[in-house]
Amino acid sequence: MTHSPSYISSLTESILGNAAPGLHITLALAIIAIIAILAYLVWSRVCVPAISMIVRHSSTSWDDAVLNNRVLRALGQLLPALIINHWLPSVFVAHNDTLYIWLNRLTQVYIVWAVWFLVQRLLRNLYAKLVEENHINEHSSKGLLQMLIILFSCAAAIISISICIGRSPSAIITALGASTAILMLVFKDTILGLVAGVQLSANKMLKKGDWIIVDHAGANGEIEDVSLTTVKVRNWDESITTVPPYVLISESFQNYANMRQIGARRIMRSVQIDVTSVKFLDNDTCRALVDDGLITPDEANGKNVNLTLFRHHLERMLTANPNVRTDMRMMVRQLQPTANGIPLELFFFVKQTEWAPFEAVQADIFDTVYALVNRFGLRIYQLPSGYDLTAALPQAPSAPKK
Repeated sequence: MTHSPSYISSLTESILGNAAPGLHITLALAIIAIIAILAYLVWSRVCVPAISMIVRHSSTSWDDAVLNNRVLRALGQLLPALIINHWLPSVFVAHNDTLYIWLNRLTQVYIVWAVWFLVQRLLRNLYAKLVEENHINEHSSKGLLQMLIILFSCAAAIISISICIGRSPSAIITALGASTAILMLVFKDTILGLVAGVQLSANKMLKKGDWIIVDHAGANGEIEDVSLTTVKVRNWDESITTVPPYVLISESFQNYANMRQIGARRIMRSVQIDVTSVKFLDNDTCRALVDDGLITPDEANGKNVNLTLFRHHLERMLTANPNVRTDMRMMVRQLQPTANGIPLELFFFVKQTEWAPFEAVQADIFDTVYALVNRFGLRIYQLPSGYDLTAALPQAPSAPKK
């Protein structure tokens, strides 16, 4: 192994002459420290402003994002350690000296983590630029960024330990392999979250702002953040529910993102029609319905079932409603009769996807449905209330007046 010329040793000899070796080493270390500090100051005060000016005036915007001040400062933190690592062997004649060994190891560990810090800054800047250019989705790719940072952190930790104990990184990895079961137990949530985060990102299953419902976790609201280990959901009652990503993979959840994207939200709601109120309408009743615009003249010819006429009117009403998506599936259908009557289901889509406007449109439509039932001679089935039972009881005779 060759080292750089011992200029610093020559300088200390010219200053101290035949002084004790310890003084030579101390002075040499001080000189190296001063050179490292001066190099850092020159980099931060001269080089960084010059590079920043060149980057700002360049024609591309990618260098502005990648080579920003944070990255340049990270480079400046690496520069002194490189200078020390370069000049340190020339100070110590015996490289097996304990002081040299530990100074060299500490310097190399610092270089490892300075490089880790620099790589992390570069990754974050690159990620932010890709999100800004809409090349990737911010929150669906956040887990991938965190995964890369964790991998680089593990690599830096293994290399640092190998430097400190003087063993190769492969020996550290072999030792870790023997304790895999313990590591998997300790980092179970992180590992599961890592795998689930990759699946969620790769399949584009969710992102920030999506409205999701996770019944078993009690989550019903919009996603605020997606990280490696948690998905944070702000519920509609303003509470926060955190759900591990692997729960979303192993269990089912409902995502309303596509509903918002296409601008259509489904309404599927039934009214229970009393079976005993279904009947044929006479001509006079049909003509009255025609006069009110509830049925067409063609429908008034002959005997017609009031439930059939009511279904046809609801279909025309939905078609004429400006809030209803007529280009999507729409129907008014009967379901299997039950003990509570005949379910008459309205299935259609409206343009309002947000909660409050959607509920207002739905309420307006069904208010009209409830008001029209009696006009067709139909009744909505309802379990008898206390008022109904009281009205059905015979009235007790009033007491005679004295």
